Amino acid sequence: MNAYDILLYGHKTVLDTVDGLEDIQWLIGGVCGIWSVKEIISHLASYEKLLVDILGNLLEPQPTPTLDRMLKHGPYGFNDIEVKERAGQDAAAAWAEYQETHAQTLPLINQIPLETQRQKGVLTWYGEAYDLEDFLVYTYYGHKREHCAQIAVFRDKKQ
Repeated sequence: MNAYDILLYGHKTVLDTVDGLEDIQWLIGGVCGIWSVKEIISHLASYEKLLVDILGNLLEPQPTPTLDRMLKHGPYGFNDIEVKERAGQDAAAAWAEYQETHAQTLPLINQIPLETQRQKGVLTWYGEAYDLEDFLVYTYYGHKREHCAQIAVFRDKKQ
């Protein structure tokens, strides 16, 4: 696997999926549960912030407020908190936050040595059997593909 490519192609999937989406379509609920496209993108932005914490901490121990919040509340509680925190954002701001935060992940992943990326248990809270590449495939690439599939179904229904 190539961690940079995993992040890049997951992001490309998001870009392709929202390309040409009309402004009003960003705000219609029911795309994923009650969430709109804007809320899905807000959710993905929070996961990009989580990744910046994780990658930065692998490079040099530092505070990880987003990771700490996710570990404290669990993934579902984290999702609710993060999307609610961004409720006041308009779609353009949610999209900008997602894009800007994702852009921080690519330089960070390139600084992490390959042996660290492939070290089992490097993310102790994720599981001893998994390495960073596994985490990225499941939590980022797969996660984005899942939400993008939901957006694609929503777009198909609206046409």
